[in-house]
Amino acid sequence: MKRINLALQGGGSHGAYTWGALDAILEDERLEIVGVTGASAGAMNAVVMASGLMAGRAAARDALTEFWRAVAEEGSPGSELPVVGPWISMWTAILAPSGVVDAASEASSPYVFNPLDLNPLRDLLRRLVDFDALRKGDGPKLFIAATNVRTGKGAVFKRDVLTPEHVIASATLPHLFQAAVIDGEPYWDGGYSGNPPLWPLYYETDCSDTVIVQINPIERSETPRTPDGINNRINEISFNASLLAELRAADFVARLIRDGALTEGRYKTERLHRIGGDGQLESYPADTKFDVSWNFLQELRDLGRSSAKAWLAANFDAIGERSTLDVPATLRKTDAG
Repeated sequence: MKRINLALQGGGSHGAYTWGALDAILEDERLEIVGVTGASAGAMNAVVMASGLMAGRAAARDALTEFWRAVAEEGSPGSELPVVGPWISMWTAILAPSGVVDAASEASSPYVFNPLDLNPLRDLLRRLVDFDALRKGDGPKLFIAATNVRTGKGAVFKRDVLTPEHVIASATLPHLFQAAVIDGEPYWDGGYSGNPPLWPLYYETDCSDTVIVQINPIERSETPRTPDGINNRINEISFNASLLAELRAADFVARLIRDGALTEGRYKTERLHRIGGDGQLESYPADTKFDVSWNFLQELRDLGRSSAKAWLAANFDAIGERSTLDVPATLRKTDAG
């Protein structure tokens, strides 16, 4: 059995792509999941999967399906939680043509349109995840990312402290939800500071193979010209910045080890892999990140599952041996010149 860590990006309903990738990974019994990091939708996937894994791999797959089906049901027009629709509409308006942004600027504050801080995801997590059992249970190490609003620094919450509020903090988009308060500190979406964070997997697991499930494209072939396209690209760039910084640091350490400047043992070469990030999600418009229709979520699941199975077929033998993500090439694409 080969051992891997998983690093799960956030990206709204595009997190259903990650659901599909996880489904394929869980189906492959040649793989053991050692640790998982996640931000935003990636955090949701990580916690739901880990909770299900306490009852086995099939239960984890079922738990992910149940979670995403519930997202679709509770985000539908006939939902018993009708606030979901207005939230999505408000966010779409914020991404909409300029002028709407100005007109909606005050109303877009969740402290105005959602003063009671209602959040259907909080109730959904409480219903589907036994957090008491999760904190005490065995299984992969969990690292959930959030961003401290006051300090601007990233925070990583570990499995033994997780509550629904920690996961909600990781997925708190500031235009949609009030800051999540934990131990007196306000938090926003983890994607601003680590999407997803890689360093906990390096320092707190004994596994050197990390598979990044990436749903925010690093590159786009065309310059966005519409207001929603521009805003979406700004978000993609900002949400990928921390990941690129960590990839750059990992590449730097690997080069120092190869050159003999650092000693393998005290430092280790991380073997990095990636599912996604290859342009498959690039063709989807920005507003689809807020499409929670069941048919669309299943489409993304199938795409993620197909991507993961293709990656495993091509790269399974490399796990434990070498990286399959060409980090220097990835970084060269992002560097000027």
